[in-house]
Amino acid sequence: MSEHAVPMRSPYFTRGTLAVLAVAVVGISVYLGRMTFGLQTFTNLNDQWPWGIWIALDVATGIALAAGGFTSAALVHIFGRERYHSLVRPALVTAMLGYTFAVIGLLADLGRWYNVWHPILPSMWQGNSVLFEVGMCVMIYSGVLYIEFVPIVVERFKGRVDLPGVLRALNRPIEGLLRLAEATLSRFISVFIIAGVTLSCLHQSSLGTLMVIAPTKMSALWFTPVMPALFLMSAIAVGFPMIIFESLISSRSFRMAPEMNLLSRVGRIATFTLGFYAVAKVVDLTIREAWPLAFAGGSQAIMFWVEMIVGILVPLAMFASPRVRSNPRGLFVAATLTVAGVAINRLNVFLVAYRPPFSDRSYFPTFYEMLLTAGLIATLVLIYRAIVMIFPVIAAPHGTADDRSAAENDRRAA
Repeated sequence: MSEHAVPMRSPYFTRGTLAVLAVAVVGISVYLGRMTFGLQTFTNLNDQWPWGIWIALDVATGIALAAGGFTSAALVHIFGRERYHSLVRPALVTAMLGYTFAVIGLLADLGRWYNVWHPILPSMWQGNSVLFEVGMCVMIYSGVLYIEFVPIVVERFKGRVDLPGVLRALNRPIEGLLRLAEATLSRFISVFIIAGVTLSCLHQSSLGTLMVIAPTKMSALWFTPVMPALFLMSAIAVGFPMIIFESLISSRSFRMAPEMNLLSRVGRIATFTLGFYAVAKVVDLTIREAWPLAFAGGSQAIMFWVEMIVGILVPLAMFASPRVRSNPRGLFVAATLTVAGVAINRLNVFLVAYRPPFSDRSYFPTFYEMLLTAGLIATLVLIYRAIVMIFPVIAAPHGTADDRSAAENDRRAA
């Protein structure tokens, strides 16, 4: 049995992927309609409610859930925990797609989406804008993620480029580019890894800074001057559960035994990161004397307790249990609750806590907004499946005989 990452051998289309494809097609149709006919036709957004679930879920939550990329990179490449190396590539692909689709979701939310390239021009830089810093970090970090993906591409195609017909003349130049990329990145990949971790810390915290400028428009249950730190801590806290979540789903989808020896250890790390975030949140509420609002009743208090209990306390207790960490189903439930908890937190911060001063109605997303969000998630899942079936991303130590044979053939060809 080999721990070498190999392309997954499995039919791409199943009943599940066909259902996901249907959702993706509907969501993409709504996306194209929004780009053609504008925001007013497809959303409940207006001057009083300038953002909705596309910012709270597609952007803020999507970027937070992509934190598995930088947390796994830091764990393995900076802190030297090489035993977790097989978890890095799936987390990298998840992060790469997460950031890509966060940008795509952002385009849907922008009124003049065709001007999104403006921050690239130094003449349009605005150093006093938090959103400018977020945009620049996301743009640069997305590029870093794609650069970190290049070694996987090289591993897959180096020595195997064999274009047919008139394209045959490109075989040697492409092969040369692959070898050049391998030689170059082998020297500098550590620089990109460190840059990626640094950039992630910057913009994960800056997403919280976005709401610091609205103290009079937010409930004190969530508004705090340390919101940037809480956003960063929550991203780190969800990074390791997201690795578990993705790994267990992939194992089930490709009929592989889960890497429980590693995932249970990751769950133990999640106990500390999630626990640290929980303590920080409780201490912040205590210092600001905001606890009475949690018992005042109403939708905000209810959503606060849903976030605290479902998204923090219950999964924290589960991760702290050795029995749960040794059970794939228990570990999956704990990871899922943590992922849901961060999503609820972002919804709470950007929607539930926010109250514009002169609004004459509340905001609730239209069915089109929900379909677009579901469509983006479905499209991400389909592309992820395609990538892991084309490129050596997932290690298959307990794969089928066909998987092991394919891995052996790949090594011989290399």
